Amino acid sequence: IGSCHIVCSFLTMIFKKTIAILALTVSGANTAAFALSKSTTKTLATSRTSPAGLKTTCPRFVNNGSVQSSTALGLSAEGGAKPVETSSSTSDVMEQLKVGGYFAFWYLFNIAYNIYNKKSLNALDFPWTIATIQMATGIFYFVPLWLTGLRKAPKLSLDDLKTLFPIALCHTGVHVGAVIALGAGAVSFAHIVKASEPVVTCGLNALLLGQILPMKVYATLLPIIGGVAIASMKELSFTMLALASAMLSNVSSAARGVLSKKTMSGKEIGENLDAQNLYAVLTAMSTAILIPLMLAIEGTGMFSAFSKVVEAGEFTKKSLATLLGLGGLSYYAYNEVAFLALGKVNPVTHAVGNTIKRVVIIVASVIAFKTPMSTGSIIGSSIAIAGTLLYSLAMNASKKEAKKT
Repeated sequence: IGSCHIVCSFLTMIFKKTIAILALTVSGANTAAFALSKSTTKTLATSRTSPAGLKTTCPRFVNNGSVQSSTALGLSAEGGAKPVETSSSTSDVMEQLKVGGYFAFWYLFNIAYNIYNKKSLNALDFPWTIATIQMATGIFYFVPLWLTGLRKAPKLSLDDLKTLFPIALCHTGVHVGAVIALGAGAVSFAHIVKASEPVVTCGLNALLLGQILPMKVYATLLPIIGGVAIASMKELSFTMLALASAMLSNVSSAARGVLSKKTMSGKEIGENLDAQNLYAVLTAMSTAILIPLMLAIEGTGMFSAFSKVVEAGEFTKKSLATLLGLGGLSYYAYNEVAFLALGKVNPVTHAVGNTIKRVVIIVASVIAFKTPMSTGSIIGSSIAIAGTLLYSLAMNASKKEAKKT
């Protein structure tokens, strides 16, 4: 109880400050409409019907003065379409409420996923199989939408699939690494390590894209590295597998962003491939990648383990199957909502929101699982998360300076 109180006190300080920035940036960003591309080539802007039954449009966004497809935008870690001025205060309020709803559901589904996932892994030590089930669950959501016409199905050529395949591999690594890390250690520790993703991103940007950032951006990596190092040394539930798996997820996530920029920016990929359909296609491709890997690494052992857990009386067949299903549903739901949130706000807002999300998940997991955290781990996690926020703000500032020059 004492550890939970200390954790909440330390991390709530970051939460209060970042929520204030988030409120300011959301209210200051007019996102009621977006600039459309005037390209004469085939466009990604398509009229479609959302799962809620509302017709929406997925245009190509103008960001930092250049045209990007919604697919590349959806995979980037930056987000933020350039807003177009509007005079309707009512539409502004409604848009802000919509954005707030996206963030609320993003957090809610993310918290639910982390809890369901950890409970599943506690009951069944088969991370590859569980990761595959979670990835495949999304298929039962988007395929019916395509078949019924509620969402226009994407049309992709073989060349399009070849372009997306390396990104799908990275997408697979992001998920598998996170699932293994969450099973091997505490949820809070996995998210502390995942806060170091900007370090990997900077390295891959320099290595693959030749992008050298201002010194002030690199300076913000120091508290991230230091914070994660302190938290790792003082983490009571530390395991090398949890650390290595979380870093695999980080590397895969950074590589996914870099590859999407390198191969997809300004490039038309198929038809009807908006951000939501892009995520659906990556989900289907990742499922196809995971199934043979799962069988090679874990075989079908989870089926017998499932029966043993039920026989032990810990779960019924229905409750354990429901737990696995909810893990998959919440995983797909939080990612799809995150894509929607990413395209609706500017980079600063998204960075602040992502920082708050990590704080909320750490606090929620500590409370839900009564995970003990040492004082050093609390201090280290606070420094790392604060460093992540500083990195995002410094990156946005450097882009604005580069745009002026």
